[in-house]
Amino acid sequence: MEPKHKYVAVAGNIGVGKTTLVELLCKNLNWEPFFEPMSENPYLVDFYKDMEKWAFHSQISFLIHRLRIHHSIINHPNSVFQDRSVYEDAEVFARNLFLQKQINPRDYATYRELYETLVRFLPPPDLVIYLKASVETLKSRIALRGREFEQTISSDYLANLNTLYDDWIDNFSLCPVLTIPSDNIDFVCNPDHLNLILQKVKDKLSGSETLSFTE
Repeated sequence: MEPKHKYVAVAGNIGVGKTTLVELLCKNLNWEPFFEPMSENPYLVDFYKDMEKWAFHSQISFLIHRLRIHHSIINHPNSVFQDRSVYEDAEVFARNLFLQKQINPRDYATYRELYETLVRFLPPPDLVIYLKASVETLKSRIALRGREFEQTISSDYLANLNTLYDDWIDNFSLCPVLTIPSDNIDFVCNPDHLNLILQKVKDKLSGSETLSFTE
């Protein structure tokens, strides 16, 4: 990679493989990982039990931590891969909760105002990698990793998030996007798949393209 500091965010739905890809890319490129602050959200377990009651609180908590991480990344001396960005919290998860009437209009307006005000002060990433997968793949991977509080996530919820992810990516213009359709790839066990991703990331971190994998 160029010696210049770079910032790449890895985006995608629950269980799509963001954390694993960040780990592998950092290992191969000797970059620093910044992982999703799941353990720092004191509302997350409650949220999965009662979304309407805890949705706003959970999203505010995620927003605070994600903004703090984004600021740390911008000031980090080394190149960085981030597991999920601040943009996804607002444009996908909070929006979905609002559309599903889990966050009321007044709280959602407050959330959006806070998000849009703070994001204006944050430099964007150099690249977003979007991992895309079907609901069937997501459900399989969620079951495999075995987090108890995730096992009740419905297929409809994941499908709604997939739609919002596609909408967000289609309208995202702050930096280039690399879309990786990940239903039929295995960047853990197939070195060719991982090497192709690595090469694409190295290609000047510019442009918006979709990977095509062949056997």
